[in-house]
Amino acid sequence: MNLIHHVALPFAMVVALTTAHAESLRCNGLSTAEGDSKLSVLYKCGQPLMADSFCAPVYYPGALYPVPASIAEAYVPCQPVEDWLYDRGPGNLMATVRFRGGRVESIRYGRLPS
Repeated sequence: MNLIHHVALPFAMVVALTTAHAESLRCNGLSTAEGDSKLSVLYKCGQPLMADSFCAPVYYPGALYPVPASIAEAYVPCQPVEDWLYDRGPGNLMATVRFRGGRVESIRYGRLPS
């Protein structure tokens, strides 16, 4: 093998392993996916079976630690997050659609709400 194969092959393997697979949700013959708005999901899928919302902690840029509550409460708004649960009927897994900033952040499937 030449030098290009020694460099290109490991790089391609890393890209393949780190590429995330984005989920989508089919409702009434229409597909909704990451980046869609709440309005779009409501139009395509209707009202969810259940919904929950919470205020997610805000993190320092580039850090793994959240902004301390005393600072976050006074200066940094929390990040509103909503989870909508869709029961897709017998023989199908339930779908949990997570919204952050009004857009679909993720879609997860499971036998129980996640």
